[in-house]
Amino acid sequence: MGVPVVRIRVLVVDDHRIFAESLAAALAAEPDVDVAAAGSGPAALRCLERAAAEGRRFDVMLVDADLGIASTAGPPRAVAAPDSGGAGTVDGISLVAGVRSGQPSVRTVVLAEKDDSRRAALALQAGASGWVAKDCSLQRLLAVIRGVLRDETHLPAALLTGVLRELTAARKHRTESERLVESLTPREREVLRCMVAGLGRKAVAERLFLSPHTVRTHMQNVLGKLGVHSTLAAVALARRAGVGPAELAGDVVERGGQLA
Repeated sequence: MGVPVVRIRVLVVDDHRIFAESLAAALAAEPDVDVAAAGSGPAALRCLERAAAEGRRFDVMLVDADLGIASTAGPPRAVAAPDSGGAGTVDGISLVAGVRSGQPSVRTVVLAEKDDSRRAALALQAGASGWVAKDCSLQRLLAVIRGVLRDETHLPAALLTGVLRELTAARKHRTESERLVESLTPREREVLRCMVAGLGRKAVAERLFLSPHTVRTHMQNVLGKLGVHSTLAAVALARRAGVGPAELAGDVVERGGQLA
């Protein structure tokens, strides 16, 4: 009797159809690899969710670093929910973060057109286990796939110094942000969390049972202690420090006989 082969389930996510199909076909030729492909972030999330529900989770996701953003550079956008019906776009690094949060057992590897220390660092912070050039050999890619399943992290040697520098700077920046947030009073932190949730002054006042004037004072104190000049800057700093939004679930306000 032969020894059963432990199969690796791989999901290729790339909106360039020819590349995705070619890579999937090459991987499928391996005797121990099962592969599927998705052409967008929302499609990938639905595929992962469906596989999990059927008890056949994917082991590794290979995702295009430029997924959904073509040649337009910019910060990662929010990940659409798996049940979003495919609306909107999801870039590669945001998809990594969404999968890391929803299905942490899935290892992710980012496939990139070019080396980029900053984006590679962002990918690792989002939960990726590797950053690999799209034009690498199939043997190299298979080695990375098998390596990340052993909890290894794979980066091109040329990126190591730059990625470490980026991660160190991000950690220092986060530490400074955390120190500033810690200088706030408990009430000011509550107000900050409401700001992160996108609530305006009136809504914060209603939520915390304070007068709008008092909330205005708290907001001014928050900006002053954080050393910023706008709500947007305060929210960005709060997120760097790991401050989450105030929980809004279940908050239903009735106005004029209608639910709002």
